[in-house]
Amino acid sequence: MLDILIVTPAEPGSKAGNRATAERWKRLLENSGHTVSILTRYQGQAADLMIALHTWRSHEAIRQFREMNPKIPLIGVLTGTDVYSPEFRDEQATHESMASADALIGLHRKVATDIPEGFRDKVRIVLQSAEKPTQSRCPATDPFDCCVIGHLRDEKDSLRAAMAARHLPDDSRIRIVQAGKPHNPGWRTMAEQEATLNPRFHWLGEIDRTAVQSLMRSSQVMVISSRMEGGANVVSEACRGGLPIIASDIPGNRGLLGDSYSGYYPVENEKALASLLLRAERDADFLAELRNKVTELAGNFTPAAEQAALIAAIDYAFSRMGSIASP
Repeated sequence: MLDILIVTPAEPGSKAGNRATAERWKRLLENSGHTVSILTRYQGQAADLMIALHTWRSHEAIRQFREMNPKIPLIGVLTGTDVYSPEFRDEQATHESMASADALIGLHRKVATDIPEGFRDKVRIVLQSAEKPTQSRCPATDPFDCCVIGHLRDEKDSLRAAMAARHLPDDSRIRIVQAGKPHNPGWRTMAEQEATLNPRFHWLGEIDRTAVQSLMRSSQVMVISSRMEGGANVVSEACRGGLPIIASDIPGNRGLLGDSYSGYYPVENEKALASLLLRAERDADFLAELRNKVTELAGNFTPAAEQAALIAAIDYAFSRMGSIASP
């Protein structure tokens, strides 16, 4: 069994996706018999393996670990910022981290095509899991609620669904119900103004896990409007709960839902999003098609599947170092 370090830039108690992933992987790996510690910075701790979430933000930890432990496996986990937004990161540091890693974990199936070619053979895919909801979905009622869940920030294009709601006809029953903490005061102001001016938009602010689950159960559709995604865990949660998804047409969504999924709209196009939302409201066959597809995909996002993929990625990292990890 292994002594594993997981490094994440997200502090304890943070609701950031990286922290949630670190905590979930800790549980999965401990269930496999390993010992796991989560760190926000590396300070020379001994280990048999390090997994670094966010190759850019964890660059210093990766550099230090590699220098101190040249013969111990190191795995870098590719986030959306690492792959899709050079304007938000130090690209040289990101690529140095990718080069230092023995393996790279991608959180959706298309990620390898979106990184430099020299790093692609290191990529192993680990789809994030979600528990199956213990309570049934609520019966459909008026209004036709469409939820948006996630921090309000530029990368998420967070108010696009609210903008789309302005283009709906007067007789539409659609309401956008959004939950998420604003990334900065500017996003708070925009959300508050939108809630005041747009009668179809209801912003809940940051809510706890139980309230998020309740919102998903009572919604008819989830909107994922991101400009970029490394692999959104809310996709896993929606699929496990049978909640239809309408998503921006980006690799991070296609890499989870597949190219044949019918619920995509062109990124940043609120009129196209409005049309899809209206179709979901009024075309029962279309809504059923989306629901059937996410239900079909749900098996990809079980804890057992994630655990197996994570162990396979660890074995691959050890094999590149000339060793074999024990699962």
